[in-house]
Amino acid sequence: MKKIRIGIAGTRGLSTVTGLKAFGDVEIAAVCDLDEEHLERAAKATGAEKKYRIFDDMLESDIDAVIIATPMQCHMPQAVAALEAGKHVMSEVTAGVTMDELFWLCESVEKYGKIYMFAENLVYMPEVLQVREMVRAGLFGKPYYAEGNYLHNISNLFVYPNGKTSWRSFWQCGVRGNFYPTHSLGPVMSWFPGERICEISCFSPGVRHAYGLKQDSGTVTMCQTDRGGLIAIRTDCTSPRPRSNDSFLLQGTKGVFRARAYPGDRDLVSFAGEGNPDHAMIWEDLSRYADAYLPARCKNATGEQKGAGHGGSDFFIVEDFINAVRSGVQPELDVYKACEWTAVGLLSALSVTNGGRPVEVPRFRPGMPLEEKRIGILPRPAFPV
Repeated sequence: MKKIRIGIAGTRGLSTVTGLKAFGDVEIAAVCDLDEEHLERAAKATGAEKKYRIFDDMLESDIDAVIIATPMQCHMPQAVAALEAGKHVMSEVTAGVTMDELFWLCESVEKYGKIYMFAENLVYMPEVLQVREMVRAGLFGKPYYAEGNYLHNISNLFVYPNGKTSWRSFWQCGVRGNFYPTHSLGPVMSWFPGERICEISCFSPGVRHAYGLKQDSGTVTMCQTDRGGLIAIRTDCTSPRPRSNDSFLLQGTKGVFRARAYPGDRDLVSFAGEGNPDHAMIWEDLSRYADAYLPARCKNATGEQKGAGHGGSDFFIVEDFINAVRSGVQPELDVYKACEWTAVGLLSALSVTNGGRPVEVPRFRPGMPLEEKRIGILPRPAFPV
């Protein structure tokens, strides 16, 4: 069997190495990075024979697929260049930095017919996958509300060690709104099967920090799905606080899931007691339901696979990408989900700068007509007196 030859762009892509090396028919053939020191480190970590400073030069080599893990403003241009060069793509989050980039990305995937996968790894966290199976089994009834939080003070990343201004000072914290929604949104949306986000509104307390950047001191983005679900996404990357990137909540008509919120906390569930006249409910550890609902891929994961990162999610996401390349079938985390989830963040900037005005989220899908490739600002809702 011909080996699948992979090129990795950006040292963030080293999180995929353990997963890639688990497949006998996969070879890390090339690495690419502008920084010579980072490039040498990547080559040593991957065992890649070829090293490139220029991304387009790597695309001219005989690789079959690329993993894009460069700064976020590079993701879409590099993805489109790779697709045009006949390479499959797995791209780190976010999918792009403007709405037009998202439309171009969809058009390119459709035009060139190669695999595009969004590398949203928190969707593959074992507890997220288990709750998804419990949703499918009906334990929560009909999900109608959820929360996701990404709370991570990144002020130490605004300047590089050499004193130069980091790209994060522009494309992340140089803008307003929720610049990084997908780690919170991806897991939550996996619990709303068949639904899409159709409208968002974003609110913030303004800028309360002294970094001299436009990014709000936290935002809350309210997302409405096309079937009436409501999702609250909180992102805060400037406030002084410990990191908390995997705090979620799901409420359904029959039960609730509450993820751990701090070290030492537990993942908990509670279900309405049948036959209980007072509907008494108690919290239980999510782990009590693992035997029945934790997917086999999580139960059977080896120590090495779990060690790939995030409880094995960094292995599972690579596994799905390789399987998609082998089969030629677009993965579940396809370009349309990538663009919908990314659009929530891009449109949140428009909403928050207009006092929380609701904004339409386009329905990303194959053959999307030109007249729908627009941004629709909705009338401000009338509040009841």
